[in-house]
Amino acid sequence: MRSKIKSIDELSKTVANLKAKGKVVVHCHGVFDLMHPGHIKHFEAAKAQGDTLVVTVTPDKYVNKGPNRPVFNEHLRVESIASLQVVDYVAVNQWPTADETIRRLKPDVYAKGSDYAAPETDITGGIYHEKDAVEQVGGRIHFTDEVTFSSTELINRFFGIYPDETNAFLEGFRSRYSSDLIIERLKSLRDLKVLVIGDAIIDEYHYCRAMGKSPKESIISTKFVGEESFPGGILACANHAAGFCGKVHLLTCLGSVDTKEEYIRERMKPNVDLKLFYRNDTCTVRKRRFVDPDFLGKMFEVSFLDEHPLPKSVSSEVCAYLESVLPEYDLVMVGDFGHHFINQEIINLLAEKSKFLALNTQTNSANIGYNYITKYPRADYICIDEPEIRLATQNKFKDVKELIKEVADRVKTDRVSITRGHKGVVTFDRNMDSFFEAPVFSKKVVDRVGAGDAFLSVTAPMVAAGCPMEMVGFVGNAVGALAVGIVCNRSSIEPVPLYKFITALLK
Repeated sequence: MRSKIKSIDELSKTVANLKAKGKVVVHCHGVFDLMHPGHIKHFEAAKAQGDTLVVTVTPDKYVNKGPNRPVFNEHLRVESIASLQVVDYVAVNQWPTADETIRRLKPDVYAKGSDYAAPETDITGGIYHEKDAVEQVGGRIHFTDEVTFSSTELINRFFGIYPDETNAFLEGFRSRYSSDLIIERLKSLRDLKVLVIGDAIIDEYHYCRAMGKSPKESIISTKFVGEESFPGGILACANHAAGFCGKVHLLTCLGSVDTKEEYIRERMKPNVDLKLFYRNDTCTVRKRRFVDPDFLGKMFEVSFLDEHPLPKSVSSEVCAYLESVLPEYDLVMVGDFGHHFINQEIINLLAEKSKFLALNTQTNSANIGYNYITKYPRADYICIDEPEIRLATQNKFKDVKELIKEVADRVKTDRVSITRGHKGVVTFDRNMDSFFEAPVFSKKVVDRVGAGDAFLSVTAPMVAAGCPMEMVGFVGNAVGALAVGIVCNRSSIEPVPLYKFITALLK
């Protein structure tokens, strides 16, 4: 069995030798997270198209089926496939897709299951690229037509990757919504014209390892390992939204001292249109966190920011601009991080002139007690976490649903999402006088920084587009589950991984 397992480079040479001897080589590719009869029948049907069957497996880091997947690591998956008599060789792929692998191996036949025979139903669009790749190297694509099973459905039902509470929720939700319906609604968001406004933040991670207590001082000495920076705050929100909405207009304010403008422009998505204002009395906000690289534990933080109000001249410029453009947008999404860009003058204008206003306010060490959602006189959608709503209502213990109604009355809003960490999410629709609760979909948390921003950025367009709050809560939790698997804002939530996760959840 071990002799069947190759690296991609070794397999490329093996295939070349086989083809030189006149052998017809057939290639199959996939995740194969749970080997089942459908896979075996697929391999047998593929082998019948030639003389030698080679199989490549998606590596763990590129399995986009959501948190907790793959259930079986790449080594176990490769060994399981190699144990099958019908398979001649197997390798772990090096890339996210099979395209480059096909070009390296140059198979005569590339075999896919019958569920890919209708390319328009492939949510990734990958089958088009795979077909092009195999035809470029002189091969052909073949669709097997054998009995099919779903690894994801079998895993969901029998392998207990989610707690009982989550399984019970998903069972009920599947009876009301299909993955196709939800994905269709998400794809329809492309037509929305979105204005995103809020505080620009550069998140810096300085990775360092503790060496121990200094012998002369009462401090912990650390060794610098490396550093990384990310576009955070409203910059991250705009990038998340730009994956789902065709055109995003970002309005923010930078400091003229060390603006970081070039850095920001380089890291924004192509369909994000920037409108920047500047204040001369400060720098662009940076938050430097000192982080353990092994477990991403935050040791402490240094913030570079100014705590003085936005200069009157800049505020007037921003308001004049907003007056002229607000009527153009289907959705205005506010990420108010409380760093003195969005003042009461801007707040009042947004509340008065926005067609659809979605709000998020955040409390942090620099603004605690001064940045509650209740400073906004109106909104169409509020998305904050449970600590925020408890601070805004000055209540530690009352049921969160009572607090939601209280804040909804004060801010004159009809729809609310309250994220609750490991407790999931509660959404509210005043028009239906209904609450909806969804549990979390992830067991493993890599980094919580930015997860709330991702939740807002995908759910706000959904609410603006009229999606039911039950669907909004489900999708928001799926987004959150993906977001906590990303270090800070190293990457955005993208449509295809989200579609695949939703499909996996609802199998």
